[in-house]
Amino acid sequence: MTALVDATIEQVDALGALTDMLVEVERTIGQMQAVRDGILATASRLAMQVADEAGHEDFGDLTIRTVAAELGAALRVSDRTVQRRMAEASYLVERFPRVWQAQGAGRISAGHARVIVEAGEHLDDPADRDAYSEQIIGFAETESPNRVGRMARRVAERFEPRSLDDRHKNARAKRRVWVRERPDGMAELGVFGPAALIHGAFDRITAMGRALQAGPSSPGASFGPAAESTSAADRGASAGLWAAEPVEAPHPATPDARTLDEVRCDLALDVLLTGAPAGHDTPDGLLAAITATVSVTVPALSLAGVDSTPAELNGRCPIDLSTAKALAGAASGWDRVLTHPITAGVLAVDRYRPSADLRRHLQARDQRCRFPGCGMPARDSDLDHTVDHAFGGATTHANLGALCRRHHVLKHHTPWHVEHLEGGVYSWTSPTGQVYIDRPPPVNTVTFTEDPEPEPPF
Repeated sequence: MTALVDATIEQVDALGALTDMLVEVERTIGQMQAVRDGILATASRLAMQVADEAGHEDFGDLTIRTVAAELGAALRVSDRTVQRRMAEASYLVERFPRVWQAQGAGRISAGHARVIVEAGEHLDDPADRDAYSEQIIGFAETESPNRVGRMARRVAERFEPRSLDDRHKNARAKRRVWVRERPDGMAELGVFGPAALIHGAFDRITAMGRALQAGPSSPGASFGPAAESTSAADRGASAGLWAAEPVEAPHPATPDARTLDEVRCDLALDVLLTGAPAGHDTPDGLLAAITATVSVTVPALSLAGVDSTPAELNGRCPIDLSTAKALAGAASGWDRVLTHPITAGVLAVDRYRPSADLRRHLQARDQRCRFPGCGMPARDSDLDHTVDHAFGGATTHANLGALCRRHHVLKHHTPWHVEHLEGGVYSWTSPTGQVYIDRPPPVNTVTFTEDPEPEPPF
């Protein structure tokens, strides 16, 4: 069955009208949220004005509480909540006025504004914040908040006077682990630490979870040699981890019935309590042999110490150069991404060791799923022929691209249509005829521009 293929013209038209209506409603909601932020910021400014004129020794704290209580009582909301919203609104309106104005004009949503402000929170100079805002707002008008957040972190680094290495040293002092109680006998364990380590740990338990789900005899179990599944008794021997709530292991002939999220959680606790996935591993240690994979882009000039462009966890966030150099030194091989010195477009990807050059080229070019708004990393996505191979589609970079499984299925089994244009640009056409352009994300690299001609002395 192919979705929407059997829809009538009237039904497709109705979907188009609903889409247009929803877009307009969301734009209006964003504009009204900007108006609300303006009111809250004005209330905060009014409280500070009263405190300044009266010379309050608490620098306006009690006055702000009073105003928050007034607004909270009227809105039937906690005054603590209102005071927090007042602080957030003041921060947006006063430090990032251009972002606030763009939201008020309906150019971006509240979600876009939030990630832009978060990425630029370390910019202290008003001129830098304004220039940063101007650059990223244009990008935000055509992309989803999750993509904007990643690009915003990269752009903000260009205006940051302190190096990422210096800031990272200070930020490391804030690393911590916490527990938050949740309903129904559950709790939440959080970890705040260096990005490369956090993403590496998540990648490792994800690889373990997929190995379990694939099953020992499944073609998808490509993490090591085939091995028999452990029994429920073997799983229960994990240093008391499952003593109170044993996890039933699947029969050796059946795949693991747990979702990937469930398996990841069980594995993470297993490793934390035992130091190894003892409660889940195979007799020959298949899961313990799985290591973390972290993909990092480092401009060659930065690696050599000539340039200060920060390294970047691909598709995620900038990381300090010290960590990037350590990863580079320990890596068994590096993909070399050749980019155009002016446009920064990916020209080629190679490696000194023979490998799947085309796959690496596409992962370096696409970085994430190529459906509009999707942020699934390319390495966790399928490489899809835009024109099916069965119909003569070539296996080249001009006909291949990363699509996560969700959008890969959407492309093949719904009226959504995609066309692969030059430069890796995708043109998607929706069932209602709307066209959405998706461009490859800019590569974390260094580009060169010509110096302007000097002005004649007279």
